[in-house]
Amino acid sequence: MTAITISAPGGPEVLRPEKRTIPRAGPGQVLIKVAFAGVNRHDCHQRKRGHGPAGATDIPGLEVAGEVVEVGANVLSWRIGDQVCALVNGGGYAQYCVAEEVTTMPIPAGFDLQQAAALPEAMFTAWFNVFMLGKLAAGDWLLVHGGGSGVGTIAIQLGLLVKANVLTTARSAEKCAACSKLGAKAINYNQQDFVSAVKEATGGRGVDVILDMVGANYGVRNIEALALDGRLVHINSGGGDFCVPLSSIMAKRAVVTGSLLRGSSLQCKEEIARQLSVRAWPHLGTTVMPVIDSVIALNQTSQAHARMESDAHVGKILLAVVN
Repeated sequence: MTAITISAPGGPEVLRPEKRTIPRAGPGQVLIKVAFAGVNRHDCHQRKRGHGPAGATDIPGLEVAGEVVEVGANVLSWRIGDQVCALVNGGGYAQYCVAEEVTTMPIPAGFDLQQAAALPEAMFTAWFNVFMLGKLAAGDWLLVHGGGSGVGTIAIQLGLLVKANVLTTARSAEKCAACSKLGAKAINYNQQDFVSAVKEATGGRGVDVILDMVGANYGVRNIEALALDGRLVHINSGGGDFCVPLSSIMAKRAVVTGSLLRGSSLQCKEEIARQLSVRAWPHLGTTVMPVIDSVIALNQTSQAHARMESDAHVGKILLAVVN
């Protein structure tokens, strides 16, 4: 099969097509003939490092959609020929990819494989952090930083699905317009201080949950933007330390947390999948739709990474895999 590999740590140009042996499905796994794969910021970080986590394949890619062509021992949910999408622990940038049975999901009604490939990473990330860690509930205020990203566009819609009030930050008028179209009140952080905008929108109260993909630089202002008993959930460190006076956190009775989805246990991912199946998957195609920025051929993966790092995209960047 053809796979995209990282020839050396560096920029998008180090991504190269390479011939690899087709992997086999082990116990509790399925082998997927990949039609489309999602591109994520984590893939760019892996490329810059030149390697993934210990024990994982060196082929990047954390989400795919395609057809099941092999089922491993003890697999009960899937059969050969089923069309699925899956959250995977690497290997998505290839013509074939192994996925765990429990993180493989059905294609939503009315979706094609391209749309389905835009779901796993964004849905798992948003659900885990906003709802399981952030405990967002109906009537709460949610602030999503980076609302124009793949995770951001899904988080906005999931927040509205549970009847929360959703604010979001974005860097341009185009991205703000896209977020507004989804139903969020958008704040252009290059033109307005987001803390002031949050206080104005909430009548001085602040927000109950913040989904933060910026990291260290927003630490103090995030705490200022929280309501009493608010929850701040990080999905990106921003390459720095969280430096906030403890007195500020204590005054808000704030919960400060975060997660690394790829490094989470399979049991944790299985629970996320279970909750998504019950509470979110039935609403895909009606209340919740993935936003797709662009679809780029597998042999042009370097262009996909360059677009991701330009921050010009709105929604998901996908790779089209030719089998």
